Amino acid sequence: MKNFYLKPKLFSVLKTYTKEQCVKDIVAGIIVAVIALPLSIALAIASGVEPACGIYTAIAAGFIVSLLGGSTVQIAGPTAAFATIVAGIVAAQGMDGLFIATVMAGILLILMGALKFGALIKYIPYTITTGFTAGIAVTIFIGQIKDFLGLTYADGVRPIETIEKIEANIDAIGTFSWQALLVGVVCLAILIVYPKIEKRVPPSLIAVVVAALMVKFIPGMDANVNTIGDLYNIPMGLPKVDFGAMDFSLDKIVALLPDALVIAVLAAIESLLSCVVADQMVNSRHNSNAELVAQGFANIGSVLFGGIPATGAIARTAANAKNGGRSPISGMVHSVVLLLVLLMFMPYAGLIPMPAIAAVLFMVAYNMSEWRRFRRIIKCAPGSDILVACVTFALTVIFDLVVAIEVGMLMAVILFMKRMSDKTEIHMWDNDIEDGLKIGEHVKVVEINGSLFFGSADKIGAIVIDENTEYLILRMRSVTALDSTAMNAIEALYENCKKRDVRLVLSHVNEQPLKLMRKVGFVDAVGEDNFCAHIGDALKLTEEKQLQNV
Repeated sequence: MKNFYLKPKLFSVLKTYTKEQCVKDIVAGIIVAVIALPLSIALAIASGVEPACGIYTAIAAGFIVSLLGGSTVQIAGPTAAFATIVAGIVAAQGMDGLFIATVMAGILLILMGALKFGALIKYIPYTITTGFTAGIAVTIFIGQIKDFLGLTYADGVRPIETIEKIEANIDAIGTFSWQALLVGVVCLAILIVYPKIEKRVPPSLIAVVVAALMVKFIPGMDANVNTIGDLYNIPMGLPKVDFGAMDFSLDKIVALLPDALVIAVLAAIESLLSCVVADQMVNSRHNSNAELVAQGFANIGSVLFGGIPATGAIARTAANAKNGGRSPISGMVHSVVLLLVLLMFMPYAGLIPMPAIAAVLFMVAYNMSEWRRFRRIIKCAPGSDILVACVTFALTVIFDLVVAIEVGMLMAVILFMKRMSDKTEIHMWDNDIEDGLKIGEHVKVVEINGSLFFGSADKIGAIVIDENTEYLILRMRSVTALDSTAMNAIEALYENCKKRDVRLVLSHVNEQPLKLMRKVGFVDAVGEDNFCAHIGDALKLTEEKQLQNV
């Protein structure tokens, strides 16, 4: 297993593991569990599922990723990035739809890791990740206004899309509760101010405790502020998943394929970004392919345990590293601590007021929005990048993440091809070339600058061969990439040269284009002697041929 490319980090770490580090990992794991507890509950609610599902996710996914993952300090669990897509799947397809989509996503992640696709995640444009992350932050924020203001929707009103939630909030503004707002504002103040004073105890834990005490002991609060227990069933003990009641029809599986793909891509992006952050903090290097496989098994294990999709949580991973965690043991401890909470203290979660959950999610939305990055793109990036970021952001808010990623990627690819095509230029040399080289009579030199691919192949067809031309030299020193469409255009140019009795000479053909030309038989057709290493050699060749024909 020494050189196995999917080898978990746990096996490497244990070789030099010490008792001192074990103590540090246990302490870090306990601290992270305390941080994860209110966040997991809040993120489950934001995802449209029972609060306990967030705890189930943190336990199962957290343990599996630590056991099999490619990072030393990665902490996995429910994250805000999944909230909108999970809520959409549950609303449209139910919990069995979420189960099927997550299992399929897990399988896709395992395949991505096994096929060494870990490095390919870097090809997801920065503008798209920034756009949909900011969009998710806005949707989470809007989704929590109801509970922060203590609004009550009319019977039958269950908004799913962000625009629907805005309309429902406006319609329900008459049910506003100042008591709920007071609890929410106090919690928000704690979340903002407390970290500046004390950093050892998670502010979210302080906020929910203070909120629970306010509702319990301040007269009039209990009747006007909803708690988790008022709206949700809080089970105690291990989850009970009824697989027999689920619909596993082929039509449903096909319908959920796009959602599964988005979950897989999002999980891959988030987890590997988290690994990069962790590497910088602990001076380590993660195994991206092992991490993807672990995320795949973690997502499958999460829904089998009654949870929801999971990925690496950057904030919890950073907290693990800051508190001394240096091995996957800390992540496993975090899961065990949450399991003990689930078995012994879970009913107390019912005392947490909903405005407190809304305040916690407001902070989550603010932190994940990365508005400074978005502002920087708007101020400094090229127009095409600004367009992709803004469209991805808008589609995430107005529609959903599936549409946003699909359209964003399509736009990014098209705009990239347009940019590359615009940079491909055809330059006609008239008389003199640098270094004092002279172009002979009846010789035409055409220099191609930039990559030749299907988006720029038409520029080959624009090369004009006049009646006075006997030799056409293609100078290709700046062409580092050539695809089959552009190759076809060059072959068409060669056929045109043959019809006009013009000899085609190629100068400084780089490795990849030359390899393709050999593969398709173009080098044999044109003749090896018509391929020159330098423009000077090409001009000398045409001069010699002209002298021979005199």
